[in-house]
Amino acid sequence: MSHEGASVKSILFALIANLGIAVTKTVAAVITGSGAMLAESIHSYADCGNQGLLFLGLRATRKKPDSEHPLGYGKEIYFWSFIVALILFSMGGLFSIYEGIHKVKLHEGLKNPEIAIIVLLISMVFETASLLGCLTQINKLKHGATLWSWWKSSRRSELIVVLGEDSAALLGLSFALISVVLAILTGNPVFDAVGSIGIGVLLVTVSLFLATKVKSLLIGQSTDEETRDEIRGLLENRPEIESIYNLITIQLGPRIMVAVKAKMRETDSVRQLINNINACESDLKMKYPSVQWVFFEPDVAE
Repeated sequence: MSHEGASVKSILFALIANLGIAVTKTVAAVITGSGAMLAESIHSYADCGNQGLLFLGLRATRKKPDSEHPLGYGKEIYFWSFIVALILFSMGGLFSIYEGIHKVKLHEGLKNPEIAIIVLLISMVFETASLLGCLTQINKLKHGATLWSWWKSSRRSELIVVLGEDSAALLGLSFALISVVLAILTGNPVFDAVGSIGIGVLLVTVSLFLATKVKSLLIGQSTDEETRDEIRGLLENRPEIESIYNLITIQLGPRIMVAVKAKMRETDSVRQLINNINACESDLKMKYPSVQWVFFEPDVAE
């Protein structure tokens, strides 16, 4: 599926960038003794693990429905996306805040701060490339909508998480760079510790924002409004249907479940009614391949 390909590419870009950055930051943190740099390296390692979990979630969505999970495993990607948000909150955000508070009291000063600045600048280049790669894949899916509109309506939790992580990483690097520069200019290493706390607060904020977004999908959210309206319009224009009483859609990972209650046009036999319903279902699945389940209830009243 093209949508899955966009997700895989975005996650892969982020994984490659974060792995290289994490190793570089770790070396720089050891050399310089920078708390902000150490916080950033932990953040990057956490992001690498997060991308692995997103890959795991995408792989799980391919499993076929069975008797235990008749609607498939599509929502697994939401579960792993939610776990990623929790990891970003704990390993990234809370650890950075703890490290910053610890360094405020015990900071011994920066050693070779020039190395920290060089590493941060290089890391910003890689993170920018990763973010641009993610945005490129998102642009293929948002069909001219603004990024904020896509964020609010999108059901692609893996892309939402990667976008949030990349944005937080770039802002975190900016915080770290500013704190290191201030520590050099003022000779006060406390600025480095404050930078670590700032990074932690940023990560906690982003992780809570992501968790809230993914929670809606996890507990059962409809498909986006545009797709829902298009499905309703298609069914209302079918000659076999007189009117739609109710339409329910549920997003299940990359797939959609549709439940319809409709007044069908009169037919000469029950078999003809069944054939008309089957024709509506076939047309719907043909025009919307992501629709895997259709439950059709013919009725004469709401």
